[in-house]
Amino acid sequence: MLIGVPAEIKNNENRVAITPAGVVELVKFGHDVLIQSNAGSGSGFEDKEYISVGAQIVPTIEDVYAKAEMILKVKEPIAQEYDLVREGQLVFTYFHFASSEPLTKAMLKSKAVCLAYETVESADGSLPLLIPMSEVAGRMSIQEGAKYLEKPLKGKGILLGGVPGTPRGKVLVLGGGIVGTQAAKMAAGLGANVIIMDISLKRLRYLADIMPANVTTLMSNQHNIELAIKEADLIVGAVLIPGAKAPRLIKREMLKKMRPGTVLVDVAVDQGGCIETCTPTTHEDPTFIIDDIVHYCVANMPGAVPYTSTLALTNATLPYVLELANKGWQKATEDNLELKKGLNIVNGEIVHKGVAEAFA
Repeated sequence: MLIGVPAEIKNNENRVAITPAGVVELVKFGHDVLIQSNAGSGSGFEDKEYISVGAQIVPTIEDVYAKAEMILKVKEPIAQEYDLVREGQLVFTYFHFASSEPLTKAMLKSKAVCLAYETVESADGSLPLLIPMSEVAGRMSIQEGAKYLEKPLKGKGILLGGVPGTPRGKVLVLGGGIVGTQAAKMAAGLGANVIIMDISLKRLRYLADIMPANVTTLMSNQHNIELAIKEADLIVGAVLIPGAKAPRLIKREMLKKMRPGTVLVDVAVDQGGCIETCTPTTHEDPTFIIDDIVHYCVANMPGAVPYTSTLALTNATLPYVLELANKGWQKATEDNLELKKGLNIVNGEIVHKGVAEAFA
């Protein structure tokens, strides 16, 4: 199979969908790999490294899309790429269709086969291709939140861990999945007092067992959320419903209950966001302020740490890439139910329930 890897052109997206190590494995099985020139440079992988393991470097993104049978990406195609996607072409990437009707319509029109990283699902319900980036984003949510709590950046001027003789910062994490767990661990490690909420008692029991003493578990409901936001310095939105829009847990009117300078980090923004006032931002212009509340809503947070993120992502995606390349998408999804659940759009039809429901 001819596999193409275009450079990511989303704002400040420096990850790449394959490393030289991945190329070695594909070439070993007889596949050809096209890499757009400098596609890996943002993650620390130069063209010469790809060439040395058997990849072919092509100059433009148009070359990649025009020739490849399977497109490997990190983020969803953006408007400039819509018309490059061809009928019958397999595109394997993060799509998050439920949060973007224009993208969904464009891929339906293209009649491509859209296989989404975020809905590939294991038998136990886990999301193996979302987990590594969720781990990165969860940890980064605290790193970025702590930064934007600084007064020059319009935050409260609070050090999350405090120092002897001063109170610790207070962090509220909405959602106890991978993102929320990593966020709570990072915040606790900095010394903050942390509340993590979830709707599953089973999950809360697990979190209570593994978290340090400065993390409190709490059932997620409107009453508890409204009480907790009054005291929180940093609030992390970490709610995920695979393939569907995130539920809105914090509404616009609730901002009035927060203290000025509170920081909101909505990791779920690429699925529509769980905070009503959050709209996607970029690493170039990451925050905005509404009612004196700082909103950090970057939709590709792991793109800021591309070396770590690329390695973490490609470690997880490569086995699936090999299966798709070796068998073709139809046979691969027949044989592997995990991959079958990743199918979102096939030849002009939506085949994923969450995406279909998002647009009625």
